Amino acid sequence: MSTKLFNDFNEVSSKEWRQKIQADLKGADYNDTLIWKTNEGIDVKPFYHADEFTSIPNVSSSKATEWQICESIFVADIEKSNSRAIELLTRGADSLKFIIPSEDIEIESLLKNIDLTKTKLYFELQFLSSNYVTKILKVTSKENTFIFIDIIGNLARSGNWFTNLQEDHKQFETIVNKTALFSVDLSLYQNAGATMVQQLAYTLAHANEYLNFVTNNSNQPLKLVFTTSVGTNYFFEIAKLRALRILWQTLASEYKIPEECFIFVTPTRRNKTLYDYNTNLLRTTTECMSAILGGANTINNLAYDAIYHKDNEFGSRISRNQLLILKNESYFDNVNNPADGAYYIESLTQQLAEKALELFKDIEANGGFLKQLKEGIIQRKIKESAEKEQTQFNKGEEVLLGTNKHPNQEDKMKHELELYPFVKTNPRKTLIEPIIEKRLAETLEQNRLEAE
Repeated sequence: MSTKLFNDFNEVSSKEWRQKIQADLKGADYNDTLIWKTNEGIDVKPFYHADEFTSIPNVSSSKATEWQICESIFVADIEKSNSRAIELLTRGADSLKFIIPSEDIEIESLLKNIDLTKTKLYFELQFLSSNYVTKILKVTSKENTFIFIDIIGNLARSGNWFTNLQEDHKQFETIVNKTALFSVDLSLYQNAGATMVQQLAYTLAHANEYLNFVTNNSNQPLKLVFTTSVGTNYFFEIAKLRALRILWQTLASEYKIPEECFIFVTPTRRNKTLYDYNTNLLRTTTECMSAILGGANTINNLAYDAIYHKDNEFGSRISRNQLLILKNESYFDNVNNPADGAYYIESLTQQLAEKALELFKDIEANGGFLKQLKEGIIQRKIKESAEKEQTQFNKGEEVLLGTNKHPNQEDKMKHELELYPFVKTNPRKTLIEPIIEKRLAETLEQNRLEAE
């Protein structure tokens, strides 16, 4: 075709579109009627236009054609975990995440008969040991091995260091020198109720704490892995992951280190529900879609019954099949950067990045992330955001279908609980106030359980 389809139509500016919309509103105020104001301080407009951009946005560096499906295994029994890992790889998983509770887990037996040259492996250690990391690296393929060690994240989550500040930093630096890798867990902030701007800013400040003291003596480029959660605010979550890469590139360029990062995504628990639990399938599906379009490298889906059932074959199969359908039947791996050039997403990405960078600079100007964490400032800010969102949920402004809107009052769950699905209170002495993850529906669900 030699001519463009729309040559016969004159271009319409954003100003002309707004004038037409204002006329159609018949006297109603444009801003009050059509502008959606978010908790992130972003005003969402009814339309976005090319003339609102001074330059063409950069092409994203992520490749949605290469995202991988991951399955998690909590290693309680080595032989059973090994059998399970091999089974999962034959059923569609591309990579595996092992949650290691203690140094007693023997790595060679755990990874027996797994092709380590083709399978990406993630290790989440529930302890801090550079010696154990050495054991992992002796067995595995280094380029396919990612070890999640986040000592500041552990402090924020538990309120304590693994051992103490000096020993934790010593162990951490030893591990970084062995792996040329460190990780930052921002899922904690999301699951605790932080806004997206806070999630991004705290993550950047969190990573900056490591860059201030870590010396990479491994003779390899330093890699960073972000482990994050995504919610159901579809386009905003796409923009959040894209903004995360932009912010990391900005920070990394100042330290003259590689600007690429690796993003490992799991759907959030904050919006998951006990009642009408099948709705969780819809939530995790759209959350995984956001993760893919946002440029996640690996996605570890959350089973629909994860908050109240122990790991089980059915829940695992369904969560894995959700990703397999997205990849193999919905063509979510056919385009590298499908969100590039969408005016709405580009605008959200830019605004989230700018607001997060402004907050990051404020944190650094006031002593840095660790200082504000120890002073309780980070915890207070997250609590304020979480309480605001909770109030919106309680009023029905934040909707969870089947829970605070159109609930099935005949639904009974008391006899289904294999896991305690609410915040656990375990009084203990801590150095700082821990950041607590909490689901929006907890109080409502507790009241319903008591009434059964």
